[in-house]
Amino acid sequence: MNSTLPAVFKIPRRSAPADAADAANGVRTDETRIDPQAVLELDGLRTVFPGAVVVDDVSLSVRPGRTLAVVGESGSGKSMTFLSALGLVAPPGRVTHGRVLLDGVDIARLSGEALRRVRGASISMIFQDPMTALNPVFTIGEQMTTLLRAHERVSKPAARARAAALLERVRIPEARARLDAYPHELSGGMRQRVLIAMAVALRPKVVIADEPTTALDVTVQAQILDLLADLQQETNMAMVLITHDLGLVARYAQDVAVMYAGRVVELGSLARVFGATRHPYTQALFRSIPDLEGEPGCALHAIEGSPPDVAALPAGCAFEPRCAMGRGRENCCSTRPPLVETDDAAHVSACFHWRSLATTENA
Repeated sequence: MNSTLPAVFKIPRRSAPADAADAANGVRTDETRIDPQAVLELDGLRTVFPGAVVVDDVSLSVRPGRTLAVVGESGSGKSMTFLSALGLVAPPGRVTHGRVLLDGVDIARLSGEALRRVRGASISMIFQDPMTALNPVFTIGEQMTTLLRAHERVSKPAARARAAALLERVRIPEARARLDAYPHELSGGMRQRVLIAMAVALRPKVVIADEPTTALDVTVQAQILDLLADLQQETNMAMVLITHDLGLVARYAQDVAVMYAGRVVELGSLARVFGATRHPYTQALFRSIPDLEGEPGCALHAIEGSPPDVAALPAGCAFEPRCAMGRGRENCCSTRPPLVETDDAAHVSACFHWRSLATTENA
């Protein structure tokens, strides 16, 4: 199992400065940082759409060289959290509160052009579907050289040579020939490798991988994530892995955040969240994994009910209607539980009854 979470893991920040002038203009906020060692911190991030809060007071952080896995069912707010962090929420959605700190600089306060210079150069994102993330009317080479020349003063021939080297780095055979291919001429695994090459092209400090293997078969999934892990080791970049696959989390992450209905409900090191679960939703996610060593014909454990409509959340805990431990309890029905320290200061849970899970575990 991977190493335990650093002592200060609770609150994150936003992306890096476009240039030194941004810090001089009051964007830098080192004096209010919670974890000076973290490269990315989201601090109280809140995103709303008409009638709904889709990201609700989310605070996360990740340090260089580490991988933070963000897990939860579809609609839990995982992807929206990091689209919000990058300023990519489309209207009518908008970020109404919070900071996104990259090396202590709040990129949420950067202007549009300054933020565009940060994206790709200091923080980048690998999207779920490489076929829609790549432009179908431009060759791979055109898209990669455009990216390089948008951020660096480099000639077209030099950018093309860099692009070929990047494709070789992500283990695409016949890299120079692939530069002249269109996205539809590549396999799904090849397209995902192209996106990874583009994401790391400018040596960003943080890479956000949003379900990077969803559309790929199991063998290619392992190759892609092993590739990302190798690149992380080479560059010491921080990585955020957005996924619903707990098996991938166990293999590649050091820290874990569990999200439900737009909120973080459990947060800690991999060893703590997997080995000493302190939220019933996390426990339910683990129980829903099929037991390959179980008796033939044994029942699968599905999580009761469905994820809530964020436009009509209950007054109390959003998980209460599906929770066997909290259903009908007065405090769970009427009061939203805050994130609190559990029996480990670096492991937090948004559950009034986390001690009951600890008692059950020790029984």
